[in-house]
Order: sequence, then C-alpha cells, then structure tokens
Amino acid sequence: MAAAARAAALVLARSAAPTSVDLRIPAEQGLRRVELHAASLLDGGDKAMAISICDPGAGLDLTRGLEIWVLVSLRSPGEGLQIHAGEGVGRLEQDGSLCISGFARELLELNLSDLLQVLGGLDVEVVLPRGRELALRTSNSAFGVVEGLALIGTQAEVQTSASPDQLQLARERLRELTDQNGFAGRLTLVIGENGLDLAEQLGLSDHQPLLKSGNWIGPLLVAAAESGVRQLLVLGYHGKLIKLAGGIFHTHHHLADARLEVLAALAVQQGLDLESIRALLQTASMEQAWCWLQAHDLEQAMGLWMAVAEAVEGRSEAYLKRYGCTGMRVGAALFNRDRQLRWAGPEALLMLRHCGVQLHPLAADSGQGPSLR
Repeated sequence: MAAAARAAALVLARSAAPTSVDLRIPAEQGLRRVELHAASLLDGGDKAMAISICDPGAGLDLTRGLEIWVLVSLRSPGEGLQIHAGEGVGRLEQDGSLCISGFARELLELNLSDLLQVLGGLDVEVVLPRGRELALRTSNSAFGVVEGLALIGTQAEVQTSASPDQLQLARERLRELTDQNGFAGRLTLVIGENGLDLAEQLGLSDHQPLLKSGNWIGPLLVAAAESGVRQLLVLGYHGKLIKLAGGIFHTHHHLADARLEVLAALAVQQGLDLESIRALLQTASMEQAWCWLQAHDLEQAMGLWMAVAEAVEGRSEAYLKRYGCTGMRVGAALFNRDRQLRWAGPEALLMLRHCGVQLHPLAADSGQGPSLR
C-alpha cells in the first residue's frame, strides 16, 4: 500500500511513472525496494493512481497476488494527509472509520512526508478490488470489521501464523519466558492479536507471562509442557478454539475447518433437538450460531458453549498424553466478537480465579456480555 501511495504521489508531482519505489521502514536503517505494477495520472493530471501487488512471502495467505490500488489527489496546502477507505477496504462497524493499524499509518506518513512538502495536502484512497470477496474468508466481521480487508500490520515482514518459522519464534519466546528467574509454572497462551489485546485488558500479564501463538497450537502445547509449564491457560476466539475441541491442533483455515460440524457433535452430546442442530449447521459462523441459539434458548446456548470450552480442555490433555506429556493442566477460555470473555472450561475457571478474573452469566434481557472482572 505504501509503495503504491508513494508512486502515485510521485506521478502527481510530475515524475515519470516508476516501476519500483524505495520505502523507508519505521525503526529500520536503509531502504527497501518494492516493485510496482502500474502508475498513471488521471482526470487531466488532478489525480494519480498506482497499483502494487501483495506478496506475503512463502507462507499461506489469502492476500497473495492481491492488487492494491491507491488514488492520490491534492488537498489545500497545510491540510496534511488524509487516508480514506475505498472499495474492498475494511471499516469499523461501530463508526464506519477506516480500519488501519498504527504501523500501516506510520508507514504511509513516513514515505509521503517529503512529497507533502512539495505538493501540500494529499488525499489518499486505498482500493482493494477483491477485498470484499476475500474478507468473507476471514474472521474480520467477528471483530467488527466490515466491507473488506483491514489495513493491518505491525512490521515490514509478514508474520505468517501457519509458517514453521513462526512456530520456531514462538518456541524461542517460550524458552525465554520459562527460563526467567521466578517463573512459577503458570503461562497464558493467547491466540492472535485479539487474544493478546484482551489478555492485557484483563490484567492476566500481572499474574503470569503471556505467549502469543498463531495456528501451531498443538506443538506449542507440547513445548510448554516440556519447558516446565504446569498450568497453561489458552485464551482465544471461540470460532478458532472450537477446532481444538474437534482434535484439530493446527488451526489455519487452509488445512482444516469443521467448526460447525464440531459444534453439532457437541450439541448432540448436550441433548439439543434435531431441528436446533440443523439450524446451527446452516449458520455461516460460530458467532452467528451463538446468536441464533441464544435468541431461542439462552440457557441451552450457555451450556453448549461451556461444553465447547470443556471439550477443548479434554482434547488438549489427550493430545499431550499422545506425546508423553502428563504434568501440565490446560484451561480453555473463549471470547466472542466483542472481545468479551464469556466461556471457560472447569480448569480455566480455576486459573482465571487465580488471576482475579471471573465469568458472569449472560443476562437474558441485556444483550451484553459478562463483566471482565
């Protein structure tokens, strides 16, 4: 995105259309060269557009080959840089604002700052022609991001959660945490950035270290047990962790899914009627399944989702025993799309209590989740 924005601004400043641009990266020395697909003036020279192609590296990523279009136009001098969400770019459902990370915004500002001095204010509109389509294959909507893909990222390199390199980094971080003086054998394994953000909000890091995981959950369970962890709290989005309840311990969607099928199997065990189970299987996501069952029978919905958390704990312990690891207890705590901690298995309830975090029943008439503390 930053490459296309800089190329478009260069063309708007009457430079020749570049085939590549050199980008400055926050907190890095030197420049990184990025290839461009195309760049041109539009509307008689009042606007310019450039196109770059997303290259996420060697890992599995649905954005591979995604075209990124950036349109740049002039604003009045002194009005600075304004970034807008075009077609296919995610917006926050709450207020319709552009969903962009601090790093992505800083990257844009850093690489347009010299051109802002020449051109004055700039309007930058980002368009992802396939963004709306690809967003349907992500969990964006579960976290309040609608209409397309979010412009997120925290560093220049792609952190591919399905990559073996990411697993190795997590293992190294695990060793650092467990080798620290005073490590008491308690650890929280958080799934993704949303899990990390919620864990910090809950104050879990005040009581035990946090380790962020991607999709390599199974190998990290084993590594944690082998590193001396005795109580592992796994905190994640319910639409992700339910895969563990089905024995799926590498959770990338390219490799396995079966979320609603696992939910249906647990619903059978919980004694739900056949029509309800059929309705759950017809929903599009775990969040939608929860909303449907909650509206029809709140008590039954709470019971089923607590059973999901308990099943995650049971299957995790069975996974560990398969690899000869029997000394670590695993607790599973699940949150919803609003990042509200709602469900936990028996082990997790004990671990959360140790950290001063409690679950409260969902009020039938409130529509709100339980308080976090």
